[in-house]
Amino acid sequence: MDLFQETRLTPFPLEDGALAVLPQLPLPISNAEVLARLIAETDWRAESITLWGKRHPQPRLTAWHGEAAYTYSGLRLEPLPFTPLQLELKQAVEAACGHRFNSVLLNYYRNERDSMGMHSDDEIELGPEPVIASLSFGAPRSFVLRHKGTKQTLKLGLNDGTLLVMSGNTQKHWQHGINKSTRAIGPRVNLTFRYVF
Repeated sequence: MDLFQETRLTPFPLEDGALAVLPQLPLPISNAEVLARLIAETDWRAESITLWGKRHPQPRLTAWHGEAAYTYSGLRLEPLPFTPLQLELKQAVEAACGHRFNSVLLNYYRNERDSMGMHSDDEIELGPEPVIASLSFGAPRSFVLRHKGTKQTLKLGLNDGTLLVMSGNTQKHWQHGINKSTRAIGPRVNLTFRYVF
């Protein structure tokens, strides 16, 4: 089954977790306009995180918006208010997946050198079975999933406008990330909507 021909959020088989994919989130404006506005209207930051006791610059730009602060890898993010575009996207995502979100982490991958290390969104303030809705605009990138126990690895192509929803025990049993690439890749913005308790 080719999930990217579907017109609704469709479950993707995943051992010890729950994934669902919508190839194009319905929006009243074009993906290209959304990407351009997200890049222009977001107060992007170059942050550093702590891994194994050492500080490392993140290989991408980020922004945190919403109703609650968030802490990961030794980095505490104080929220900026949702922008009108972010609210519009949040409402569309909530309508598509049937969950409410109060915060969003935006990641700006400027080119093929930007990446996201393997990790789980398992911070305590997200609850025991967080629902993470990941919305992508711009250049396609491969989303890598790796099982913490079996080390099974999956790769999903996330295209312009794709919504990926992770729920259930996904964060408990799986890590995910975005690798660097050896070929030239254009800009991509990813929004991960979540509910912070």
